[in-house]
Amino acid sequence: MWSRWQSWWQRGGAAIDDSRWIVLDVEASGLDAAHDRLLAIAAIGVHFADQRASIELGDSFEVVLRQPDAAAAPDKANILLHGIGVGAQRGGVDAKVALQAFADFVAEAPLVAFHAAFDRTLIERAADAALGRRLPNPWLDLEPLAAVLYPDVKARALDEWMAHFDVHCAVRHQAAADTLATAELLLKLWPRARTQMARPGFRAASRLAAQRRWVQP
Repeated sequence: MWSRWQSWWQRGGAAIDDSRWIVLDVEASGLDAAHDRLLAIAAIGVHFADQRASIELGDSFEVVLRQPDAAAAPDKANILLHGIGVGAQRGGVDAKVALQAFADFVAEAPLVAFHAAFDRTLIERAADAALGRRLPNPWLDLEPLAAVLYPDVKARALDEWMAHFDVHCAVRHQAAADTLATAELLLKLWPRARTQMARPGFRAASRLAAQRRWVQP
């Protein structure tokens, strides 16, 4: 019982920097987050002041993780998708160093992604393996938040929401570009989200997103 309460406290009671949210995207060796390897992380800060949100390009992070020699040879189709070649994968940053640097960059900021379960699973597995722990930062999935805020929009995929809000991405399926597009989507959602929260902030946004199960697909 105590271990469950301790886990809850570590996740739900951890300090949150509500003035800075970290939007992120990952690249992986495949589409199975439970078994494939984390290849890269890109992240950017969205800062909040006077209930206004802005993307801070100078507050960004990007790393390619070095893949173990024993790892299976990278799939050519997978490389064509994300553009991280064999040389880049073999010459990346040591996983422990990369994950610690990411944890330091994130600090107490909450984490935001589109279809966040994929990114979260990969990062948690990698952090467990490299650091022996998971990041305590809470996560927000933009997909259910968008669905709750705009129930009449028949969109599910990131490309569909980007098209609806006229958000352009320089290179799809490239972590840094996808991260910037996701951050721009957050900015598009924020004005309407703010009007539906008594006290705008990350926890209030998370409660809004949790209403997704009551929204008809």
